[in-house]
Amino acid sequence: MADNELLTTFRITAEAAQGTVSFDAPQNGKLVLALEDNGVDILHRCGGNAKCTTCRVEILMGDPGEIGDAEKMILASKTDLGDHTRLSCQVRVIDDLHVKVIRQASVEGMDAGGRPAE
Repeated sequence: MADNELLTTFRITAEAAQGTVSFDAPQNGKLVLALEDNGVDILHRCGGNAKCTTCRVEILMGDPGEIGDAEKMILASKTDLGDHTRLSCQVRVIDDLHVKVIRQASVEGMDAGGRPAE
């Protein structure tokens, strides 16, 4: 990155079991990694491959971007999800977001899972 290029970041506000946390996340980074790197112990049991839905979040505000085919297919297989549910492993940060984290390792007493790839 050249010295005159600025890294674009967006503000993420996450409602989690430990309370609401806010932080800046780099543009185009995976939301699941931004959450984890900022102290939210979100589950991600399949390693970020859109197969398990444990990293799901409810989008309360902001643009999470287009939904891909793999994410659309796995979310369609579930019956208990709201209209604003997304998989944080599939969301690339392109806007300020306010999300509600649905499943956390500390709440469910389990290991979060292997770190998803960038």
